Amino acid sequence: METDLADNLIHRDLNWLSFNARVLQEAQDKENNPLFERMKFLAIYSSNLDEYFRVRVSQLRQMKRVEKSIRKKLALKPNKTVKQILAIVKEQQEAFGKIYNEEILPELAENNIVLVPSEKFTNIQAQLANIWFVAHIKNELETKLIDPSKDKEIFLENQSLYLCVTFSDSKKLGFVKIPTDSNNRFVDLGKVSDTYHITFLDDIIRYEIDNIFNSSTVDGVYEIKLSRDAELYIDDELGGILAERIYKSLEQRQEGQPTRLLYDAAMPKPVAKRLRKLLNLGKIDMMPGGRYHNFNDFFKFPDLTNNPKLHYTSKPFIKHRTLDKAKDFFKAIAEKDQLVHFPFMSFNYVERFVEQAAEDAAVTHIKISLYRVADESVLTTALLKAIDNGKKVTIFIEAKARFDEENNITWGRKFEERGARVIYSYPRIKVHSKILMIIRQEQDKAVRYAYIGTGNFNGETSKIYCDHGIFTAHKKITKELGRVFRVLEGELIIPRNKHLLISPFTTRRIFEKLIHNEIEAAQAGKKAQITAKMNSLEDPDMIQLLYKASQAGVKIRLIVRGFTCLIPGVEGLSENIYMTSIVDRYLEHGRIYLFHNGGDEQMYIGSADWMTRNLDRRIEVLTPIYDSDLFAELKDILVLQLADNVKARIQDAEETNAYVKQKTGDKRIRSQYEIYDYLKLKNN
Repeated sequence: METDLADNLIHRDLNWLSFNARVLQEAQDKENNPLFERMKFLAIYSSNLDEYFRVRVSQLRQMKRVEKSIRKKLALKPNKTVKQILAIVKEQQEAFGKIYNEEILPELAENNIVLVPSEKFTNIQAQLANIWFVAHIKNELETKLIDPSKDKEIFLENQSLYLCVTFSDSKKLGFVKIPTDSNNRFVDLGKVSDTYHITFLDDIIRYEIDNIFNSSTVDGVYEIKLSRDAELYIDDELGGILAERIYKSLEQRQEGQPTRLLYDAAMPKPVAKRLRKLLNLGKIDMMPGGRYHNFNDFFKFPDLTNNPKLHYTSKPFIKHRTLDKAKDFFKAIAEKDQLVHFPFMSFNYVERFVEQAAEDAAVTHIKISLYRVADESVLTTALLKAIDNGKKVTIFIEAKARFDEENNITWGRKFEERGARVIYSYPRIKVHSKILMIIRQEQDKAVRYAYIGTGNFNGETSKIYCDHGIFTAHKKITKELGRVFRVLEGELIIPRNKHLLISPFTTRRIFEKLIHNEIEAAQAGKKAQITAKMNSLEDPDMIQLLYKASQAGVKIRLIVRGFTCLIPGVEGLSENIYMTSIVDRYLEHGRIYLFHNGGDEQMYIGSADWMTRNLDRRIEVLTPIYDSDLFAELKDILVLQLADNVKARIQDAEETNAYVKQKTGDKRIRSQYEIYDYLKLKNN
C-alpha cells in the first residue's frame, strides 16, 4: 500500500484496485451468488478495469509529461504508481483467470452448458460455424496485413477486439477486427444429449483464419485489445458553447493516446515486441492476459437452459404505501414528505410525478437537472409532453458526464427543438445534483414541489443502483432549491441557504461544522458519533478532520463502497474509525450522513460524496431529513447496512478486504435483502 506518510493518506488509484478486488470476490462467492450472477461480476470487474485504464492510468501518464522539477515539488510519482498498479492488476488478472477456468467453466458444464474452443469443434460444429461465418461475419470483416520492415505503425480502435495473426513463412502480421458491434459475442452450436454447446464469435473467426488470409502458413492467432485515453482534455478557457466543443471532440475517444495493450500471454515475445513497436507503446503498457478479452460481454451470456437456479431470485417492486394509491401526487406530497428507495421500489413514482405535472393545468414550470439521460423513456416523454402542453420547462444537461456526453447533448437538442430552455455545463464545474422542482399555481400562489435524490433520473440504472429520493413541499427546502435552479439559470451567483447543503457554496463548511460539534462534545465527555455512507472518500481536509475527531474520542462509523484515502483503525490516529464496504447484488449508491449532534440527530441525503470535486467543483445538493417518520426509516436502513455480516468487508490499513465475521448466535444479515424485507413489511 502506497501512503503519504506526512498526511496518512492511501493513494486513491491503488485503493480503487482494492474496491475492484471486492467485485472479483463476488465472482467467487458460490454460497450467495448463483452461477450467472458470478459471471456478471466478472463482467463488472472487466468493465471497471477498462474504464480505470482509460481514465485514471491515462491521467498518471499525463503527469509523466510534467517537468521533473515540478513533479518533485508536488510529490508526484506517476512512474512508481503505475508500476504498483500493474503489479496489482497482474495478480488480480491471474485470480480472474483462475476463477473463470477452474470455477465458472466447470460449473457451466455441470449445468449442461459447454463453451467450445475452435480446436475442439466436432465435424457438425465446424459446419455450423462455417455457415454462421458466411451468413453473419464474412462480409463484415476488417482485415489488415502489416509488414514491420515497411510499415512503422498500425492504428487499432479503442476497446475493439482484434486477432493478431502470425505466419511461419513471413514476418508479416495479420489483424482481424472481431465484429462484436453487429454480432452477439456468443454463438449457439446446438444441443447434444441435453448439453448446450456455445462458442465465442472469436473462435468461429479463428477456425476460418486460413481462408481469411488465403494462407496455409498461419502458425499463431492471438487476441488483443487496446485501451486509449478516454479523457477529452478540453480547454475551458476557449469560450464558445461547451456542449458543442465536447460533441465535436468525442472522436478523441477513438484516437486518444494508448494506455494499455491487453494481449494473449501465449504470444511469443518477439511477436509482442514487434506489436509494441507498431503501436508505439512502452514495455509498461503491455499487459499479458488470457485467450479471450472483453469479459464485459458476459453480461449477455445466453442461458439456453432457462434454469432459474442459475440466477438471483426475482424481487418484485415494493408498492409505496402512499404513492402507489395516490391519484394526486401533489396532494399526497403536500400532506407529508414521501420517501422512495431504489431498486426496491419502482422509478415509476418519479415518472408519474412528472407525467401528472405535464398534464396538470395548474402547473406552470418544471425544472430538472439531468446528469445521465436515459434513452427514450417515460421521463423524457413526459418532459416533451409538458413542453407541448405549454409548461415552461427548464432542463439542465450535464454535457461532461463521462461516457454519456453524446447521449446527453443529443437529448438536450431534442428538448431545445421542442421549446424547452436547455442549459448546458459551465466551464470548470459539473452539475451532479439530482433535483427536480415543479411550480404549481394554487389559490393565486406559486407553490413549489420538489424531488431530491441520491441517484440519476434514469429508470434503467434505478433497477440496479441502491438510491433514495424524497418528495417534499417543505416551504423552506423548496424555496432554497428554487435558488439553486436560479444559479443554474444564471440569475444568481450564490444561493442563500440555511437548510440545504449546496456545493460548492456551503456543503464543506456545514459538514466541517457538524464534525467540529462532535469533537467538542467528545472533549466535554459527552456522547459523540458520526455515521456516514458514501461511494468514495478522498478529500484530504475532510480526512484530516475525521482523524482529529477520532483522536478526540468521536466514534466514527463509515460505509464506503468504492475507494478511500483514509486509513482506519490506526492507533493514535484513527482507532475510533471503523469502516466497511458493501458490494452485493445491487450497486450501493446512496449517500446518507448522520450526526449525533448532542442527541438532536441531524441527517442529510443527496448527491455528494466526501471528495474534493463533490465539495468544491460540482453543483451538489443534499437535503436534511425533517420528517420524523422518514428520518427513522432511513436510520433503520442505515443500521441494517452497518450490521451486514454477509456482504460487508472490513476496510483496514492492510487492505485485506476480509469479510465481516458472523458471530456465534448472531443473525445472518445480508443488508440488501434485509432492507427489502423491512420495506415490504413497512409498506403493507
